[in-house]
Amino acid sequence: MRKWLPLLAVCLGTFMLLIDVTIVNVALPSMAKDLSTSFSSLQWVVDAYALFLAALVLGTGSIADIVGHRQAYVAGLALFAVASFCCGIAPNAGVLIAARAVQGLGGAAMFATTFALLNSNYSGRDRGTAYGMWGAVVSAAAAVGPIIGGLLTEGISWRWIFFVNLPISLAAIAMSVFVLKDVHESRHVRVDWYGIVTFTGAAAAVTYAMIHGNEHGWSNAGTWPFWIVGAALFVAFVQVERHSPAAMLDLGLMRNKSFVGILLAALLLTFAAFALFTYTSIWLQSIVGLSPIKAGLIGLPLTVASFTVSAAIGRHLVRMRPGPIIAAGLVLIGVGNLIGAALVHGSASWPALLPGFFVSGLGVGMATPTLSSAGMAAVPIQRGGMAAGAVNTARQLGFAFGIALLGTVFSARVASALSTRHVPKSDNVAHAVSGGQATHILAAAPGNLRSTLDSAFHHAGVAGVQTTLLVAGIVGVIAGAATFALVRSPAPQPHPAPEPASAAA
Repeated sequence: MRKWLPLLAVCLGTFMLLIDVTIVNVALPSMAKDLSTSFSSLQWVVDAYALFLAALVLGTGSIADIVGHRQAYVAGLALFAVASFCCGIAPNAGVLIAARAVQGLGGAAMFATTFALLNSNYSGRDRGTAYGMWGAVVSAAAAVGPIIGGLLTEGISWRWIFFVNLPISLAAIAMSVFVLKDVHESRHVRVDWYGIVTFTGAAAAVTYAMIHGNEHGWSNAGTWPFWIVGAALFVAFVQVERHSPAAMLDLGLMRNKSFVGILLAALLLTFAAFALFTYTSIWLQSIVGLSPIKAGLIGLPLTVASFTVSAAIGRHLVRMRPGPIIAAGLVLIGVGNLIGAALVHGSASWPALLPGFFVSGLGVGMATPTLSSAGMAAVPIQRGGMAAGAVNTARQLGFAFGIALLGTVFSARVASALSTRHVPKSDNVAHAVSGGQATHILAAAPGNLRSTLDSAFHHAGVAGVQTTLLVAGIVGVIAGAATFALVRSPAPQPHPAPEPASAAA
């Protein structure tokens, strides 16, 4: 069993950093109440972490090549712990969002070194087994987040979804120091600071434009400048990468059709499978009236299905072509969401979500462990680490963009449904309902209007969730078809550790 302690150390950090992507979902209504925050702030509590995690994975991988992969992993764990403590004691939404961004930086340092550390500690069949178990952890982490978040939020306080990271981080640091090997020598390569800054700025500007457009309207004068800034920074990033001798992303990889298909699949998988959890949680708690624990447990079918399938499929990846597996997984995610959209209607409640979540979980379990290995197999061996880092970057950006775009869908559909019930100021009320404020609006309403408003909120909540599931379902099916057409790479072959200059994973 001792030989699997390095895997446990890596998986412990990976599980913690990925579970924090979705653990806040069921805590959002409680956060909104305690911090008196707006719907746009709620989105940034989720998006700030996912965005910084996505934007900095490739860049921190370059830094890890200089300081060493184990040292970078341990530093990431320590920074993650400090940021988690700051999240837990945050007195307002601004401090919480800033601390979540720092959490993302720590998570990026951990995520950037996982494949390099697994390759340093395992070889041959053991490496394949380690990849499979790591993939199972990745599959389960985002899905189990709402369950753990619900238990902590209801049992103690939403602040403990961050405090609980402290003992886990300390245990992971201790294990990493004593059991992890880092056999790759550090190289004094240049860090692509310009690439890091332009890419992070572009992603942040685009995400802010999406959230601002949802809050104030897509034609609002304050929305378009951020689209323009995002586009300009992305162009600058491309130019930087084209001329940088130490580019964090080799743009030549974009000429590989299979690799582009894998990036698209990674982006749309988290968009279709996990971003909608934010809005189903708001519906389940603030309108249906479930507790945080019960709201989190609604995702249990997805968790069980994804973990089981991922653990079973990992050991067989070396003999299977990844394209059809990823495509089938995405289609199953889409079909699961469409099943949910068909069942969530009228007076539907939480049971309507269960069948669709189970089917989506099967798809998550098929696609998730295949993505990184497929990304590495689609490119030359010396670009394997860079490819894996790009895949994980796309995965987290898909979640950040999904939160913003599906938030627009959910809020717009809620507003439309409320207007059909002749609720005054339906747009303003819709934003409040979408931010988990339905119970507070009802409590403040005159007694003779509460029954009417309660009925309107139930109608609008069902309509919002149904449309959100429908959009996510369509995205999943289209992503599956595109992946099947684009990804033609052979079955991944075990190969040496990724090149040190780009060991981000």
